[in-house]
Amino acid sequence: MAPAITLAADAPTLSAANTGFMLICSALVLIMTPGLAFFYGGMVRVKSTLNMLMMSFISMGIITILWVLYGFSLAFGTDSGSVIGWSSDFVGFTGIGKTELWDGYTIPIYVFAVFQLMFAIITPALISGALADRVKFTAWSLFIALWATVVYFPVAHWVWGTGGWAFELGVIDFAGGTAVHINAGAAALGVILVIGKRVGFKKDPMRPHSLPLVMLGAGLLWFGWFGFNAGSWLGNDDGVGALMFVNTQVATAAAMLAWLAYEKIRHGAFTTLGAASGAVAGLVAITPSGGAVSPLGAIAVGAIAGVLCAMAVGLKYKFGYDDSLDVVGVHLVGGVAGSLLIGFFATGGGQSDVAGLFYGGGLDQFWKQCAGVFGVLAYSLVASAVLAFLIDKTIGMRVPEDDEIAGIDQAEHAETAYDFSGAGGGAATRTAPPAPVAGAASKKVDA
Repeated sequence: MAPAITLAADAPTLSAANTGFMLICSALVLIMTPGLAFFYGGMVRVKSTLNMLMMSFISMGIITILWVLYGFSLAFGTDSGSVIGWSSDFVGFTGIGKTELWDGYTIPIYVFAVFQLMFAIITPALISGALADRVKFTAWSLFIALWATVVYFPVAHWVWGTGGWAFELGVIDFAGGTAVHINAGAAALGVILVIGKRVGFKKDPMRPHSLPLVMLGAGLLWFGWFGFNAGSWLGNDDGVGALMFVNTQVATAAAMLAWLAYEKIRHGAFTTLGAASGAVAGLVAITPSGGAVSPLGAIAVGAIAGVLCAMAVGLKYKFGYDDSLDVVGVHLVGGVAGSLLIGFFATGGGQSDVAGLFYGGGLDQFWKQCAGVFGVLAYSLVASAVLAFLIDKTIGMRVPEDDEIAGIDQAEHAETAYDFSGAGGGAATRTAPPAPVAGAASKKVDA
């Protein structure tokens, strides 16, 4: 993410081109949340499809309101103690002029705020994949409201806000490896350790019900991610955004191929689920690093992340935590890999002059990346577990076991994703009935 610094030279002026570009990028990031909903929705069983979709969609409502009321102020307001921001002008957006520029840039504050809003929306939605089949919708809605307030808004300030401790330390996170993916992945782990496993975990088959939906979701994520990544340089005309665009494509392709190769060697087949998951792993890993590495470095980052994430998704069976849709294996592991690999592959010719170990920079940046990665991971893990524990002990976090077995869609939403009531007879009833057989009683056909 481009730092919000005030230029010492001439004051910037509004750029219509950069403003339009950033509005398009904001829309691209927003479409990632419905894309995530389809990605997750196809991976669950039929009886949980709508609940999975709604867990993402509700974030678009709740987080938007919180962001306007106080979230933007907490994340990007004036720093206080390197841990939180606050600016009264940002509360309710009451003190923002429609042409007032974001600090040091050529885009209005409103544009920067709405771009960052889309990041705030998708981050808690990412957590939902770990909790499939078993969480009350009211409890989930309360959780993401509290989690955004206690975890996401402060962490966004740490990483991207002027004065935040990670920002001041020099931790590189171009578009959200720590603030988004490690944050969400660690939160997912914290919550599932509190609420426990699904009924039938490691016993009943829990295969994806619609791989075409998974592929559609992955495609929308890949498409929207160009706004997520390239837009994070805020329209600056120095080529870094273009580098990030190229590296996003390159790393995603490399990760998908690496995941498929691992899968073929390990399990003997190239699966569509593996292709979709590998692509997402590459997108996750290049998010923090793409502005600092070369396209060749992006290939390395993507390939390494693809293999590591493919290996990591099986850890839940070894250690017994029920990460339903591999949020920990893909987002936490991929975010950690992409963030730490900056310390090795940063060229010094991208977003900054910081060079990694392989480009003569030693391990200084690697240790900074470790501080950012494990600081965010530890805070999010503990805070998320505490929030889940408190909700579970008050209103209850899980649906009753009978509702989980019968299907959370019907229990929580009074709907089902697919209507099979006319299956096998819908078309036939619209054709003329066959002539009755001689001597047989004629039967009435319900048209």
